Amino acid sequence: MSTIKFHQDLKVFQKSVEFGMMIYELTKSFPKEELYSLTDQIRRSSRSVSANIGEAWGKRKYEKSFVAKLTDSEGEARETQTWLLYAWKCKYINEEQFISLNHQYNQIIGMLVNMMSQSAKWCSFSAN
Repeated sequence: MSTIKFHQDLKVFQKSVEFGMMIYELTKSFPKEELYSLTDQIRRSSRSVSANIGEAWGKRKYEKSFVAKLTDSEGEARETQTWLLYAWKCKYINEEQFISLNHQYNQIIGMLVNMMSQSAKWCSFSAN
């Protein structure tokens, strides 16, 4: 594994941005009456996944802070999954889109959980 210097180099960050942008594109077709509820909520939570990863990276000097921000990121990913479920149930996205995005967020969650379980490795500055 090559040395990761910036949070943008993390695969989990890259995936979270990619899928946040997919959600942004999907929500463009949501009904106008959802603009300040479902559309806003799912866009915010999907963007918060990567934002919290960035914050976590900046707090690596303090392992507990690092884990706390990754926990926030995991929570936002799970919130995004919940909004995706509502979008599917309301027929704003189809079942295939729901299953695909839900699966992608499960992968992101798995990556975050792995980072948290190996937090000491990520917070070590001895190799830098």
